[in-house]
Amino acid sequence: MMWDTSKLESVNDALRLLIEVFRKDSSLLICGNGGSASDSQHIVGELQKSFLLPRTLVDDDKKMFDLTDEDYKLLSSKLAYGLKAYSLTSESSLLSAISNDVGGDYIYAQQVFATGRRGDCLLCISTSGNSRNVVLAAKTAKAIGMKVISLTGSRDSKLSAISDVCIKAPVTETYEIQEHHIKIYHYLCMAIEREFFQ
Repeated sequence: MMWDTSKLESVNDALRLLIEVFRKDSSLLICGNGGSASDSQHIVGELQKSFLLPRTLVDDDKKMFDLTDEDYKLLSSKLAYGLKAYSLTSESSLLSAISNDVGGDYIYAQQVFATGRRGDCLLCISTSGNSRNVVLAAKTAKAIGMKVISLTGSRDSKLSAISDVCIKAPVTETYEIQEHHIKIYHYLCMAIEREFFQ
């Protein structure tokens, strides 16, 4: 990946923060709208299971399973170590209930407030950096003592103003921002996996 100095610094800052969060056994919550909602779920897929490296259980952890039972034996060989990463875009019944009962602006803020804890991290993905429901989620996270990382486009935004780390893709067109975002989060997921599972 080629980045100018400021972009590289923000990516590395985000990486350090995420490693610190996972090292403390804390959680990463992720949110975004549209394509960024899909990215939220994509990131979870790279972090909760093996991505590029094998994460097979070590022998000591296999002992929790009764290896005389065929199913437990299979589980001990198929399960992989994962990290606590959760997409706030996945609970369709909850999202529709919050949207109907309170308002669509609060679909992520409510989940952050209900499930986030001090020491956790919220990753906000917004090409504009100004998506109202994502901004309110970030403000909620800050209020309860969580760290906030944002992926946005190159323009200054509400998210860039309140995030602990804001990684700005160096473009302004939505589809180009999204293309940069996937490269950024794949890089972060690869680096995190190397840190914990190599």
